[in-house]
Amino acid sequence: MDANKRQRYEKISIELTRLAGGRENIQGVAHCATRLRIVLQDNDKADLKAMEDVDLAKGVFVAGDQVQIIFGAGLVNDVYEVFAEHNNMKNMSLSDLKTVANKKMNPLQRIIKALSDVFVDIMPGILAAALLTGLSGVLGNFEMVKENETLFGINRLINISSGAIFGFLPLAVAYSACKRFGGRPILGIVIGCIMLSNSLADAYAAAQGTVEVTTLHIFGMGVDLVGFQGGIIVALLMGFVTAKLDLFFEKKVPEVIRLLVSPLLTTLVGALLLFTVIGPVGRGLSSGITNALVWMTRNLGVFGYAIFSGLQQLVVITGLHHIFGAIEAQLLADTGRNFINPLMSVAIIAQGGAVLAYLVRHRKNVKVRELCIPSFISVLFGITEPALFGINLRYRFPIIGGCIGGALGGIVVYLSNLAALGFGTTVVPGIALADPAGNGYVNYIIAHGVAIAGGFIMTLILGKFMDQSQEEASQTATAASAAVKADTFAEEAEDAENTQEAPQEELFFGYAQGRVIPMEEVKDETFANKVLGDGVAVIPDAGEVYAPADGTVISVFDTRHAVCFASKYGTEILIHIGVDTVNLQGKYFEAHVKDGDVVKKGQLLVSFDKEQIEKAGYDTVIPMIFTDLEDGRRLEPSAPGRAGTDAPVAVIHKA
Repeated sequence: MDANKRQRYEKISIELTRLAGGRENIQGVAHCATRLRIVLQDNDKADLKAMEDVDLAKGVFVAGDQVQIIFGAGLVNDVYEVFAEHNNMKNMSLSDLKTVANKKMNPLQRIIKALSDVFVDIMPGILAAALLTGLSGVLGNFEMVKENETLFGINRLINISSGAIFGFLPLAVAYSACKRFGGRPILGIVIGCIMLSNSLADAYAAAQGTVEVTTLHIFGMGVDLVGFQGGIIVALLMGFVTAKLDLFFEKKVPEVIRLLVSPLLTTLVGALLLFTVIGPVGRGLSSGITNALVWMTRNLGVFGYAIFSGLQQLVVITGLHHIFGAIEAQLLADTGRNFINPLMSVAIIAQGGAVLAYLVRHRKNVKVRELCIPSFISVLFGITEPALFGINLRYRFPIIGGCIGGALGGIVVYLSNLAALGFGTTVVPGIALADPAGNGYVNYIIAHGVAIAGGFIMTLILGKFMDQSQEEASQTATAASAAVKADTFAEEAEDAENTQEAPQEELFFGYAQGRVIPMEEVKDETFANKVLGDGVAVIPDAGEVYAPADGTVISVFDTRHAVCFASKYGTEILIHIGVDTVNLQGKYFEAHVKDGDVVKKGQLLVSFDKEQIEKAGYDTVIPMIFTDLEDGRRLEPSAPGRAGTDAPVAVIHKA
């Protein structure tokens, strides 16, 4: 990771930890494609409103009892790495986080979350299959491809590849489900192989009556030897059952014979349940879901489509939208066409239209432009979280305008009989999945044009009546922040008594023996460009760092290379020992204080082996950064020279 970025993410981590109620309130952390997910012991201790203003954050919400902070695709990975490291949770597995979060979820939330996890794991394969299907369909329409032997052969291979992935999708689902519920993934693969065994009659051929089906009689029950091609629901159930059987037999079988007997019993019992109980039940569920969706399209018609596309993005807000993956997969397996995909796609682009409308209304606001433009770009690739939580839901009227636009797009989907041949991607890349029958590609573009225009126009109209002025929005935010903090008023009052009013001049003394240099001379762009804030730096003579004033230790990094400190007047600073020394993972550093310690000026905070760190190739310069100076307070660094604990190296002047 680039050093400049890392320093910025460290500051974000410090701020998020504080706003989350401190390390002791954080139980777990993980991330998905766009969100940093934090499980807190007590959500009421967190200042969610203030989190929205954290650097690079695009929105904050609570779903599934997780505080979820939108950073965006790619960025969230780097922020997570530093945040998890800062809170000593880097080695915490996703399953650990789920266990903590699940304890706070109701049964329905747990089921939906589990389904989401299963499909997230195998989504790359599903996307590959869906895009290959779309590509094959596009190429197949060109006469040049049909007439050219080589191009025809390549397209045929593409078609085979996409069909193969979808053909073995139940195996992938069984594998992922078994893994998700704690079983050994290989046993999920084994069950998936049994489901698709060529010793069984092909499910599609059996449904058409073109193949003879053998029937066994077990315990008086007739068991048809039919495969489970397209059996997504069955695969989900079998993955769960296999995992639980594996855990059970691993616990009950004596260790001496466990390696041989446990997987044998898991596979045998699982196979029996597959053909006698799980298979029939799963097929019934699958049939019920498909029939319900088909019933909706035939009986509710245009209203069913409009309602679905109008409200679909509200489901995204709850975090339950991943369940649609299982429904889409089953719909494709049963009917060969997926009308849900274009409905979700127009719902997404309509929210993008709402973002553009909000941008037009506030085009002179630099911060709005910085938030809206990247959010809209994300929408074009099917990711709405930055738009939803950063703008539309935050200001209320854009989400309404977007939902109306989505409903209008859904009407066009119905009237044009638009459907997809796969699932897993939407909006711009999603056009590759559109069924080309009946001018499908043209209809896809028209439906999205109507949706984005509808979202844009309706948001502009609603904005005339519902949009707050910037001053009103600021007052609302202040009131909301005050409400969040109401429960901790007594604690804050106590802290206020311990924090003295800042004098006209606040002195910060030498925190290390050595030579003082301006921040601009530090050989690191983040410090030199004052990305984290202004300050001073010391080139140390020895490996000791002292408190520059009386105050409190906010936090000591787990790697012990940095300390966050607040003076008795509340001025916050970050003392960072060396450049890129976080890579040493705490080697050569020793902390002499801990989080929350009250210290005196000149008290030893951290000691370090200066020579060994320099031998390892790291610069040992020690910047002291003032990370959050209030308006009206000005920093005056001392002139370059020698530093000592009895002479000030920086003065904060109060206007």
